Amino acid sequence: MMSRSRAMLWAGLAAAAVAAAACEDDPSGPVLVAPAGLQVTPISPSALRISFTAVSGATGYVIERATGTATFSIVAEPAGTSYDDTGLTPSTAYRYRVATKIGSQTSAFSTEATANTPAPGSIVIDTDITTSRTLRADTVYTLRGFIHVANNSTLTIEPGTRIVGDFNTLGSSLFIMRGSKIMAMGTAEKPIVFTSSRPEGQRQPGDWGGLILIGNARINRTGTVNLEGTNTGANNPAINYGGGVDDADNSGELHYVRVEFAGYGPAPNQELNSFTFAAVGSGTQMDHLQSMSGLDDSFEWFGGRADAKYLVSYESGDDHFDMSEGFSGRLQYLIAYQSKVLVPRTGAGNVSNDPQGIENDGCDGASCSNGQDSQPLTIPLVANFTLVGTGPGPVDATQGGYGMVLRRGTGGYYINGLVTRWPKAAISIRDQASTGARISNGDFILRNVLSSDNATLFQAGQITVDATANALESATTSANALFTAFSADPSNATQLDWMPAAASAARTGGMAALTGAIATKAGTFLAGTAFRGAVDPAGARWWQGWTIYADN
Repeated sequence: MMSRSRAMLWAGLAAAAVAAAACEDDPSGPVLVAPAGLQVTPISPSALRISFTAVSGATGYVIERATGTATFSIVAEPAGTSYDDTGLTPSTAYRYRVATKIGSQTSAFSTEATANTPAPGSIVIDTDITTSRTLRADTVYTLRGFIHVANNSTLTIEPGTRIVGDFNTLGSSLFIMRGSKIMAMGTAEKPIVFTSSRPEGQRQPGDWGGLILIGNARINRTGTVNLEGTNTGANNPAINYGGGVDDADNSGELHYVRVEFAGYGPAPNQELNSFTFAAVGSGTQMDHLQSMSGLDDSFEWFGGRADAKYLVSYESGDDHFDMSEGFSGRLQYLIAYQSKVLVPRTGAGNVSNDPQGIENDGCDGASCSNGQDSQPLTIPLVANFTLVGTGPGPVDATQGGYGMVLRRGTGGYYINGLVTRWPKAAISIRDQASTGARISNGDFILRNVLSSDNATLFQAGQITVDATANALESATTSANALFTAFSADPSNATQLDWMPAAASAARTGGMAALTGAIATKAGTFLAGTAFRGAVDPAGARWWQGWTIYADN
């Protein structure tokens, strides 16, 4: 006869078994089934997108892939219902299937779906990008029209990718809108290139628009501030970059990027630039960027606090480096080279009548609430710049031809520079009431700069500073003697070797130890150097391999 305690034990075990069986049969619990709706979509010659319908209660999925009739193998175990399978072979058929995971259990696999990777070729982008997207190096992308990366999306660009602005669609440009990001991750071996759709030998400045980043940092203009080159029609709406509040805003990353033959003007005197940074914040990372043969400015900053290193500008239609509207970022290692005035494409706009190496302004116009003293002030730190002009001839009849024009209330710290071959003067400091106030208040410092082969150090009749006290050296050396290799009209970039020659005065004379306001501004982003100019005589030729020289 079974004891009372043993009977109770058996009863308890039986009840537990019944409960477990009931749980397994509970229609309200997770059901271990394979996902439905499996689709495989080509997104580039080397990538396919796998997507399917979510399964209730799933903790993950297993994706398997096979080529042709080969055996399946696992390629990913994503948590979500979409996966980009990259690194594939172009013009190849791939099979996929997917299973559901719930905890430690895995369902049977779904029915198969098949897709072919396309052959290498090109893709046209003619609508705004409003969801995150990746541009891949095995495809040439054509921008057709004013393209906006919007809706807080991210555009990722692989190393070696080529993007062309459609010559036949006037103003084709790429705008990274406020709140969105660009992740252009080029390398020295595989730079990312934005260029004209026309063949080599036929390209001209202004063939297409340019690359524009709009951030949420502060500027010193008030109200609605429309970006130059926008608001010209329904296909090119106004873009307001005013009202920003976050100086640390992040618009993404640009590494080893070239922009060529850009600067189209959608309206008279409204040209776009090769690179435009409008209210871009310090969270944005930028280095190794080249502008080549653009119609308007090569690099232009409208306010913001973005930092950058290793910038190259060859043959600009206007200024090589232009900063205004409260820009307060830090820039180091800049090269500007101008040998001629290029002819732009017909109808794209006109080359500037005042081209300069650097042109910096405070605030100018009706939306400056306190005129040229409007806050925040333009106070960048620009270190280790090499600015090479045309010499006498090409721009003599223009208002330009100055290595540096600092005016309209700009401040800033300009150190360890090299300025050569400018036919009017190395430096022009203008507007005594406002820019002069910056000098008096210590917000404007110009030190350890070598002037060589210029008409004069300072523009006559304008502001000057004490050359001896500020280590501003005026040498009689020609540009040819400053650099390892220098051609006034190079056919390729190898004829431009910016490494200081063995006897070059640029090898010494730099501010090696930063102090005071300059050191505070520099922080950990940049350090002083014993040399002047953009290239360390004991360092690497950092511009070689990823930049080029071409004027058509």
